Amino acid sequence: MVARTVSIGTQDYEQIIKSNSFYVDKTLFIKQWWNNNDAVTLITRPRRFGKTITMSMLNYFFSLKYAGRSDLFEGLDIWRDEKFRKLQGTYPVIFMTFAGVKGRTYEDAVAGIKKQIVKLFSEFAYLNKYDGFDDNEKKALSNISEKMNDVDAEYSLNLLSTLLVKYHGKKVLIFLDEYDTPLQEAYIQGYWDDMTAFIRTMFNNTFKTNPAMERSIMTGITRVSKESIISDLNNLEVVTTTSEKYEATFGFTESEVFAALDEQGYNDEDKQGVKRWYDGFTFGRYKDIYNPWSIIHFLDKGKYDTYWANTSGNGLVGHLISNGRPDIKMEFEKLITGGYIDASIDEQIVFNQLDGNKDAVWSLLLAAGYLKCETIIQEKPEDTAIYRLVLTNFEVKKMFEKMVAGWFKQDNSFNEFVKAMFSSDLRSMNQYMNRVALNTFSYFDAGKKPSEESEPEKFYHGFVLGLLVDNAKNYVLKSNRESGYGRYDVVLEPKDKKDVAVIIEFKVYDKEYDNENDLEDTAANALKQIEEKKYATDLIAQGIPEDNILKYGFAFQGKKCLIRGGRV
Repeated sequence: MVARTVSIGTQDYEQIIKSNSFYVDKTLFIKQWWNNNDAVTLITRPRRFGKTITMSMLNYFFSLKYAGRSDLFEGLDIWRDEKFRKLQGTYPVIFMTFAGVKGRTYEDAVAGIKKQIVKLFSEFAYLNKYDGFDDNEKKALSNISEKMNDVDAEYSLNLLSTLLVKYHGKKVLIFLDEYDTPLQEAYIQGYWDDMTAFIRTMFNNTFKTNPAMERSIMTGITRVSKESIISDLNNLEVVTTTSEKYEATFGFTESEVFAALDEQGYNDEDKQGVKRWYDGFTFGRYKDIYNPWSIIHFLDKGKYDTYWANTSGNGLVGHLISNGRPDIKMEFEKLITGGYIDASIDEQIVFNQLDGNKDAVWSLLLAAGYLKCETIIQEKPEDTAIYRLVLTNFEVKKMFEKMVAGWFKQDNSFNEFVKAMFSSDLRSMNQYMNRVALNTFSYFDAGKKPSEESEPEKFYHGFVLGLLVDNAKNYVLKSNRESGYGRYDVVLEPKDKKDVAVIIEFKVYDKEYDNENDLEDTAANALKQIEEKKYATDLIAQGIPEDNILKYGFAFQGKKCLIRGGRV
């Protein structure tokens, strides 16, 4: 068998098939979906998992525009069923995507949706010449333009469905790809309420009060809460990453990946490398699912990289982690170092709770594919299901390490600070911390208007993540662990016992303490705590000489910091 050409970024089904490019046969999804007879299906999967190519495939299979195009499906699984051969090209289809709707303002976003609507109507230009519409329908059709008002836009897909039924005498199929892209952007940019009101009305008109619709599918990354946009859609079948329905349709199974590697001439060692980097996704009860984007890139380039993680779409994730509460950063420390967290998961993402509810953050990261469920700790009741979560795979781990490193790129002297820390250069450490690092309080602050008294915890747990990533090769970073008679804040334990170790204790100046008159007293108290609580106990037990353990007290007052210690 001659290896097929690997096409990067092609999302049009016809183009892939006609060029005989590499394609994993997922056409049996057509049969599965059709036989389930669900009115409206919402399917959520992480980005770059084949949602768009699948929707394109559905369009080419069902649309009247492609009637008689047996060449697009011959030799594939769906064409073996005579019943479905007869279904090909028999329905008017409305196929639309919100993938590019990412306006910085509500007005820009809605303008983007209106552009998509106008483009969609242009595909059915023959409707403008049809005399069978009544005056109201003709007037409504003439109102469709990029300058239409919001009400006309909200009703537009309902209108198009009605016109197509009148023209063709058959109900329509509606395929809407990336339905939640405008909603995620609205949350990030701050116009959530306006956008949800617009989408709620549009979806109600399109998928609920639309007698011209036969069936429809929506795809996206998240299941946005019913209260936000789909409260009226009681005909909705929701298929999330934990659902067993269509569990092998999106993404590549391990057998599909290994067959592709064989076709392209890769060996067993390559298979194990690919498995280490890209395996790990779980949909329903189906394990060992791979991200198609990364696999296709590896097939094309033959080297390992963070292909999926490097694509656009990480903005929301970075926003949630960098601006998140201190406990979110602390738990991310566990994840990056190979640990796990236990979280209550609700698959209905309530975006306006993301800033204050860490479980909502974990729920979104699970839906987006950055975390996976290792096991279910508590399954019932469903609204309080507790999952044990870990990073999905090695690629995701590398992505988060790059993201954390990016937080400190605004000042490229972070590495110099680390060098100063290991050499007990207090002067350089204090200069760095006060000149640059504390300016990032506003970056890590979750509020829109950071105060002068920003919580130091929001900075220093981000700072700890930076230390973790910057020193991952030579050190094991531990935080908030028991040692001696208490819990230390941060310990950098060298992998080579000949290197120095570091203990850091953070303290906030408290004028209520009798013995704290200034930051010098606070830093002294931090160092005193390291000694009194014997935080060096574990390091000494690991064979590290006590005089090779650096001890630092970080004292904070608002955006001021004082560091004392070193070789004590």
